[in-house]
Amino acid sequence: MRPMIKKLKDLFERAESWPEEVQNEAVEVLLSIEQGHIGEYELTAEDRAALERSAEDVRAGRFASDAEVAELFALGRRG
Repeated sequence: MRPMIKKLKDLFERAESWPEEVQNEAVEVLLSIEQGHIGEYELTAEDRAALERSAEDVRAGRFASDAEVAELFALGRRG
């Protein structure tokens, strides 16, 4: 078994002082990373709902054109 890298150990130690809500979020992120490396991802009901909303947006034509996206990025570079 490989030893945990020092940065990760240090982070876990600091995480003990984080609020419970933040710790829960960190757990979800780490589980997501792990899932991406060791197996298939199972969609949650929330994932399915988000995908359905996205598909509906595409069907209804509710998306930005390439020109609109380019304009938005140009505004960001100027600001």
